[in-house]
Amino acid sequence: MRRGVRSPAPSNEQLAGSALQRRVEALLERMTLEEKVGQLAQYSVGTPTGPGTGRSDYETLVRTGAAGSMLNVVGAQETNRYQRIAVEQSRLKIPLLFGFDVIHGYRTTMPIPLGMAASFDPALVEQAMHLAATEAAAEGIRWAFSPMVDIARDPRWGRVAEGSGEDPFLGAAMARAYVRGYQGPSLSESTSVAASVKHFAAYGAAEAGRDYNTVDMSEVSLRQVYLPPYQAAIEAGSATLMSAFNTLNGVPATANAHLLTAILREEWGFNGFVVSDWTAVAELKNHGIALDGPSAALKALSAGVDMDMESHLYAPELPRLVREGKLPMAVVDEAVRRVLRVKFALGLFENPYVDEKAAAYVATPEKRELARRMAEESIVLLENKGGVLPLAPGRKVALVGPLADAPVDMLGTWNGKGDPRDAVTLRAALEHRLRGTPGALRHARGTDVLSADSSGFAEAVAAARASDVVIAALGEDTNMSGEAASRTRIDLPGNQLQLLEALAATGKPVVLIVFSGRPLALTDAQRHVAALVQAWQPGIEAGPALVNLLWGDVDFSARLPITFPRSLGQVPLYYNHLNTGRPASQTDLTRPASNGAEKYVSRYLDERNTPLYPFGHGLSYTTFDFSPPQPSAPSLQARAVRGQRGEVLRVKTRVRNTGTRPGTVVAQLYLRVLGASTAQPVRQLVGFQRVTLAAGESRELEFPLGFQELSFFDARATRTVEPGTRYDLWVGDSSEATQHASFTLE
Repeated sequence: MRRGVRSPAPSNEQLAGSALQRRVEALLERMTLEEKVGQLAQYSVGTPTGPGTGRSDYETLVRTGAAGSMLNVVGAQETNRYQRIAVEQSRLKIPLLFGFDVIHGYRTTMPIPLGMAASFDPALVEQAMHLAATEAAAEGIRWAFSPMVDIARDPRWGRVAEGSGEDPFLGAAMARAYVRGYQGPSLSESTSVAASVKHFAAYGAAEAGRDYNTVDMSEVSLRQVYLPPYQAAIEAGSATLMSAFNTLNGVPATANAHLLTAILREEWGFNGFVVSDWTAVAELKNHGIALDGPSAALKALSAGVDMDMESHLYAPELPRLVREGKLPMAVVDEAVRRVLRVKFALGLFENPYVDEKAAAYVATPEKRELARRMAEESIVLLENKGGVLPLAPGRKVALVGPLADAPVDMLGTWNGKGDPRDAVTLRAALEHRLRGTPGALRHARGTDVLSADSSGFAEAVAAARASDVVIAALGEDTNMSGEAASRTRIDLPGNQLQLLEALAATGKPVVLIVFSGRPLALTDAQRHVAALVQAWQPGIEAGPALVNLLWGDVDFSARLPITFPRSLGQVPLYYNHLNTGRPASQTDLTRPASNGAEKYVSRYLDERNTPLYPFGHGLSYTTFDFSPPQPSAPSLQARAVRGQRGEVLRVKTRVRNTGTRPGTVVAQLYLRVLGASTAQPVRQLVGFQRVTLAAGESRELEFPLGFQELSFFDARATRTVEPGTRYDLWVGDSSEATQHASFTLE
């Protein structure tokens, strides 16, 4: 137990009831060693998320109690088939737990998680994930390998698409929303699935942005930046957790007792179970800390990995290790308890089967409405020069680009059972919008995502010249982000920039819509366009959502959950950085040193320090202003704050819609601690609220702050507050907010 950390309560009360514990113990007493180990083995049937196993003996494994879980078994008929073998033919009748990568939808595909984080709307994300859980559970999938809560500051890393960006406060809010959405009020409900928060821990800090790569950081950075979203998910009741592929400070996460036992279980009170990522137990040999399969299995289980996903090492090795006295039976028993607790809590023993006669999937109007609203709140307006948007009625539109009519690419990475036939593309939505007006829409592909062939440019330019406005749909295809999709260049791929330049040369205003799973370096592209929209990969309602936004039927309200750099050379670039002893002045930040700025400061010779678009940035069709923040007290006693886990201060501000139309703003509160014993970020998000206001309307907002928001980690990695510190506050609509106030801790 760390100094100053109180004995934790169970992280998931649904797994802690005495009646449930009695059932677990009664079953455990009846199990042979092989049956116990069987509960710790997971097998993939099919190949949606991996290379396949080559096995064909799954029914035998289930019948003999040698498999406790399966992944990639889809469809009610198939899950029921295997479940009947487990429940009706195995000795102990223990049901299987079926898992699947339900990341941003099961069949109704929502925007990618990075896009959903741009909504700054946890309540809507919770609704979206509840729908995903309902669809998955209807087919027997009661376990989602989500949410991915890895903080990511490097857009070269492809899996940035799966998380909520660079900020721990926003990441924690989204983590809680996912868990609540998946698990609902009770795990036993037929529409609930167990969440699996991943990847523990700090996977998003992989060196060079290269997937699976090494992570090395201080304990302070780990706790202050990377761990908060995981802890939030655990405190929200996540039933399971997935270990990461990476090493952390030299110890692979899948054999890291500091993470999996000391922090996760002893500090946070986690009482669910931990599953490895795909073959991560066997990969301990590649990391060099295991000589062979038995030592890999021993190190993983002893560190706290309860279930082996697809390494196939626990089943053959653990019984032998126990019999040879190298592995205590108590360690195996505790892992089995954790797995059985989740199965009992899910109600699998009472209701192991699902209704195979349920109607086939239909993308109902209600599902589409939720997907459309989620997309509308995820798409960010980055530029709107001269008010080119919203588009005026009657304008002739040229739609150009490889992603204008690409249903597969609208679904994005890790799209579950998503079907591109359900996706409405931008072209389809524009055709519907402009129907009945001959010549109102001209479409030309122009090029492909990764092409160097410019033969299609002429058709695209001709369409642009014959139109009033050009909509260019450019960016990445769905395979360019996600797992094993790191990039050394993050600009527009192929010859898309050259196509954009050709379109701009016509003199027609260009609205660039970027579809991508990561921030791209858009400095060159931005120079050629009148408006710039970051659409991410927006799901099945991509087209209708974009059309509603472009014509102003719906206001843009999304904000960036991650910084957009000017160039790759700035990466990693994030707003909540530490200052240096030689910070560049604001003047220095607006011009490169080659133009006469001061040399001996922390800066580049050939580029500004500042991002192209900062964290929290996003435009609306109206404008807003904020009054300076007003803390409820000019000073606080550090002793009182340290002993108070609830609210200790409230910060007020007034936001006003200064434009001529209604709109939605994300009000953001930032804080900096000065005078502390360890250097603190120049700013960190400590509160946000989505606010919709009519033209001219104003509203007073309040942000509660408590120990969690005001504290930081000292050099001993202990969370604390310190007397003699000053807290600066800023409020506004991005991380570059200027309205300022301060208070002190005495």
